[in-house]
Amino acid sequence: MRPRSGAGQFARCEGEALGATVGAMKNPRETLIAALPVRERRLELCGISTSVLEGGDGPPVVLLHGPSGYAAHWMGVIPGLVGQYRVIAPDLPGHGASPVVEGALDAEKVLAWLGELIRRTCATPPTLVGQLVGGAIALRFARAHAGRVRGLVLVDTFGLTALQPLPEFGQALAAFAAQPTAATHRHLWGYCAFDPEALRARMGERWAPFEAYNIERASTPGTQAAVAALMRDFGAPAIPPADLERVGVPATLIWGRNDLATPLAVAEAAAARHGWPLHVIDNANDDPPVEQPEALVRVLRPVLEAAFGTEHAT
Repeated sequence: MRPRSGAGQFARCEGEALGATVGAMKNPRETLIAALPVRERRLELCGISTSVLEGGDGPPVVLLHGPSGYAAHWMGVIPGLVGQYRVIAPDLPGHGASPVVEGALDAEKVLAWLGELIRRTCATPPTLVGQLVGGAIALRFARAHAGRVRGLVLVDTFGLTALQPLPEFGQALAAFAAQPTAATHRHLWGYCAFDPEALRARMGERWAPFEAYNIERASTPGTQAAVAALMRDFGAPAIPPADLERVGVPATLIWGRNDLATPLAVAEAAAARHGWPLHVIDNANDDPPVEQPEALVRVLRPVLEAAFGTEHAT
């Protein structure tokens, strides 16, 4: 489906107001993290200085965000999980506050980085919850290291098929990558979100720092290079079906019903082929963690309880 009719107006509105807000904002990243029930610490993982948000007690759950994102993309999800689980949400290599200073970023380095993150933060094997490129990374890691992972939850994941977004969506992605501005960001979110105006209203005061930090990060050469590397190695290509067959841990799919990057039919086919349960989030495109976090948490809780045992249920 195409974006809702209000998407164009959403992309154009209040540019001056955003500029004034961003100008007065001390640090959009800190603003997003400040209200979360987590602490932020820095870990050196395979030569990458990595920002990690951690909160809660219980079995470990690692949240892996999508391309051009960062750990605070899970800001609507984390509060619903920390009462029951130990939540670990890193900024992926080259994203957010995890700069790649030395060496090129490739699949081997990213998978080694994830293994070191798990070793340093998880006393027992975690469930990996990965969205978009984060899901493809989780799949590849579980395929190679099944004994180090309890289970997988794949949210609108890449890797199940070659990536072929709706042409207009691809154009919006390219426009934002070439010139990250408030206008191109809001145009892009007209495709990322099912109802961008409702999303902005729901986020309220968090929208301005969210948009500002997205634009700030997308404007940096380091993030641009990291996004290109992750999409090259994990995002665009399909994982061979034989490798998916050999993923040695339970996997669950969660999908936005109106995903314009990887349509729901792709998830339905994977669920039928591999026996992976599929849960569909209504009124969401490819970013349920941001657009429908409460609905996502409602689906995640029973999935995690099944993975870890109901003794941890509240």
